[in-house]
Amino acid sequence: MSARTVAGGPTLGEAARSVWGKTDRRGTSPVGWLPLWRHLADTAGVAGQMWDHWLGQAVRHRVADELPGGEADARTLAVWIAGVHDIGKATPAFAHQAYDLAERMRDHGLGYQRDLIRADRKYAPHATAGHVVLADWLHQQGWSDAHPFAIVVGGHHGVPPTDEGLRDVRVRPHLLGGPAWQRARQELLTWMTERSGAGERLTGWSGVPLSQPVQAILTGFVIVADWIASNEDYFPYVLDGTDEDRLRAGWDELDLPVPWQPATPPVSVDDLFGTRFALPTGAAPRPVQRTVADLAATMPVPGMTIVEAAMGEGKTEAALAAVEIVARRTGASGCYLALPTRATSDAMFGRMLSWLSRLPDLDAGRGARDVRLAHGKAALNPDYDRLRTASLPSGIAEDAGGTDIGVHKWLAGPKRTLLSSFVVGTIDQLLFAALRSKHLVLRHLGLAGKVVVIDEAHAYDVYMGRFLDRALEWLGAYGVPVIVLSATLPAHRRAELMKAYDDGRLGPLPPPTWRDRGKPRTDPYAALRTDLRYPLVTVSAADRGATATSCADSGRGIEVTLRRLADDLPALAELLRERLAGGGCALVVRNTVTRVQETAAALRAMLGPDTPVSVAHSRFMAIDRAAKDRWLRDTFGPPGTGNRPHRHVVVASQVAEQSLDIDFDLLVTDLAPVDLVLQRIGRLHRHPRADRPARLATPTCWITGADWTTEPPQPVTGSRRVYQLATLLRSAAVLLPHLDGTPLRLPSGIAPITQTAYGDGAVGPPSWQASMVEAEAKQRDEITAKELKADGFRLAGVGEPGIPLIGWLSGGVGNADDRVAQGHVRDTDAESLEVLLLVRTSAGLVLPQWIDGGAVPVPVPVGSLPQWPLPRMIARCTLPLPRAMTATDVIDEVIAELERRTDVSAWQQSPWLAGELVLDIDESGMATVAGFDLYYDPAEGLRVTRATT
Repeated sequence: MSARTVAGGPTLGEAARSVWGKTDRRGTSPVGWLPLWRHLADTAGVAGQMWDHWLGQAVRHRVADELPGGEADARTLAVWIAGVHDIGKATPAFAHQAYDLAERMRDHGLGYQRDLIRADRKYAPHATAGHVVLADWLHQQGWSDAHPFAIVVGGHHGVPPTDEGLRDVRVRPHLLGGPAWQRARQELLTWMTERSGAGERLTGWSGVPLSQPVQAILTGFVIVADWIASNEDYFPYVLDGTDEDRLRAGWDELDLPVPWQPATPPVSVDDLFGTRFALPTGAAPRPVQRTVADLAATMPVPGMTIVEAAMGEGKTEAALAAVEIVARRTGASGCYLALPTRATSDAMFGRMLSWLSRLPDLDAGRGARDVRLAHGKAALNPDYDRLRTASLPSGIAEDAGGTDIGVHKWLAGPKRTLLSSFVVGTIDQLLFAALRSKHLVLRHLGLAGKVVVIDEAHAYDVYMGRFLDRALEWLGAYGVPVIVLSATLPAHRRAELMKAYDDGRLGPLPPPTWRDRGKPRTDPYAALRTDLRYPLVTVSAADRGATATSCADSGRGIEVTLRRLADDLPALAELLRERLAGGGCALVVRNTVTRVQETAAALRAMLGPDTPVSVAHSRFMAIDRAAKDRWLRDTFGPPGTGNRPHRHVVVASQVAEQSLDIDFDLLVTDLAPVDLVLQRIGRLHRHPRADRPARLATPTCWITGADWTTEPPQPVTGSRRVYQLATLLRSAAVLLPHLDGTPLRLPSGIAPITQTAYGDGAVGPPSWQASMVEAEAKQRDEITAKELKADGFRLAGVGEPGIPLIGWLSGGVGNADDRVAQGHVRDTDAESLEVLLLVRTSAGLVLPQWIDGGAVPVPVPVGSLPQWPLPRMIARCTLPLPRAMTATDVIDEVIAELERRTDVSAWQQSPWLAGELVLDIDESGMATVAGFDLYYDPAEGLRVTRATT
């Protein structure tokens, strides 16, 4: 089919055909450029293929529900809007960028004033110009307000235009060109409108109040189609051949995976869990798992499910079962599993792969399942790296009953984190969906067709919670089913999460009017704030509010004895010496890495060689941290998973409280927020053991890290830096009855103690109240400050239908990569800074020899780009620096000194190493940087002290 005529439709004149759209930056094309009409045709063709073969059913329906012609209309709109997305290139402001090609256009009547355009062209980027052009053209077709549709064109480079940006174009009409330019654009728009079949539909769309979620979906969709059509590997700069042949060749080369279409799950919950998970022989689903599966099959959809159950009750398996059931009901074509940390994400990724290997598709021959591990160091995960290096479609990484599992090469590119079907990653990737940043629509497009699972929901503080609530509002607006998991979720937080989701799903509650004055207003979430049942599964109601269903626990309950322990290292050593005399494994949890290291050193000296002491914390190189997590799981995991030592003490930071299936005979923990204390207790007598030492048969947790002789007790300084004092005091208050002798019954005691600690009522003895009131007032002020800080970069709530996304991302973080963005969704008074740890020898830099047990040092060049696979080996040496070195008053000096010590500018072309800093230590593991003495040991991690003068 030629560009000049289209199936008897309108013709493109020579002027319109002369407009250039792409130039060959690689210099490999004999043509050297691509006309605009050709790129528009390519993009429209790709959009049609994406709609038919890649976009999931849930997303298609979300768009179709707002159009009079349903899904046929939705497809036509998607193809048409993709086919006109670059209409702003048919302007002098754009054409001027390639002088020779602009002169060619001038020969066809498309002239302009060079000096004037050169001076002003910055005011008309082609996406913004395209928004103006399309809105004006649709106005000429009789539309009263075309901005909700034109914004898709205006935002296709990642940021929607602002009112000011649109005005800048309109007050400078010379940037758009005169009558000849207008005729060329009208020809192109008319040609694509008829070519795509949209001509007969424009009148029907003119009165549609397109919602903001659909505007964002279409914008993300057009961006993806544009990127694919702009890839010269798929659509080279040649003009011969038919449209059909060109599209077929490019699409086949790209080979995007088809969306997952879940088969009908087994009706029996026993059969569902038996076929999807590796349950022990004869094991049956636990009560909470049955309840979740039953509710997933009957709850209103889309909706949110909140699962509150004790540690070890199988909440993850319950969530995955619900994903399958709800996806079948809603047309979702994948899932996103959000975890608190990289380590927990890595552990979950393996579990997801195991689940996928047993997960059937409606059509067993539909092709590959694409997966993604979404965090900054994903390539260092061995399971993910294996799938990534044998990426789809070029290789087959793992077979899942006839369906390949792999990482699709194109979808694994930058800014495409959530576009794969099955994604595991940190909570940050979900929080970024509420952060005003460039290409936000791609995150929204990726989430819109999934089921989202949020694990460890209690682990997110007030600041992160602010972003989470806004992300949930947008997920509700997209109709995304959400499953929230927690062992220790405060009741007020349960209500806040459900309200945030409902605000998106149903629209925010209208503010009260003068007519409502003096009338009591019904709170649809009141019951959620007072429900203390446990385990508890809460699901969305058809209207606002929710239905909560209690279920039995699995009979795994235990009584835990709580005891005070003075914050005194000799006292701790004496306790461990006495309790471990007959053997046993103890876990000591500290609230700061410094306390971990100081405690471990003291215990080694006091307990002697008969009681080994190990550490676990976050201040290890990536490869050492991964090895440490594996060692913990293998050594202290469920019975039969490893060679459990006769006697051992592990001193750990908070890394031990999240998503690690580890089991200890004795627990000592610093005073912490009560939900985190309960999480730590979840590592105590976690599994039945026949070989548990007799004197450790009663599960006992010792609470330290505070001066228990004062009224109220005073937490140690390090704990007060990490947690708010009021939260620590309320934790001590609700734990007090158990510290005085009443055992804590789990899981039945989890809900009462958590809800009381996070409630509004006074807790603790009368003698504590003055201090607690003061601390709580300070905490309220801090919470208000954190909320205001978060709102400085938080996305606005979902607007009314028909309000265009103009200015949607104004004042945001710009073109943020994950490293920059993370600093905006996590609350910290210091920047996060990671370095690459290398060893400096007389011969130059080498890799740390212990990481692979290498006898021969591996040299690392700094004056040239390291050759593969050395970049990946270097990247495994990532190490986070402590907060003391990244505080605002020292971080610039630290960075400057690291750059002076090791110039790695030659590495900037490596995707593994670009932008990284090197920390070089000597062969004894030591270095001094910006007034800090550093020592690294593979068994102990990084120790940092202020340098002495």
